[in-house]
Amino acid sequence: MSRVVVKSEVAGNMWKIETTVGAVVAEEDQLMILESMKMEIPIVATAAGKVTEILVAEGDPIAEEQAVLVIET
Repeated sequence: MSRVVVKSEVAGNMWKIETTVGAVVAEEDQLMILESMKMEIPIVATAAGKVTEILVAEGDPIAEEQAVLVIET
């Protein structure tokens, strides 16, 4: 099995986390919503697998290319 690190494409604030550790996700499933410049930006799974780590919390400031979640494939 391999680990896939999901990263934010833009900087902003973590508005909502829509998954949990242990959840099985498909590629392109929406996992989180980032708020950036008054827009809601979805963060989606880049691979199918099981969520093993959530690296941020709701309300956290997020940098561009910051790791936010880990999926085990």
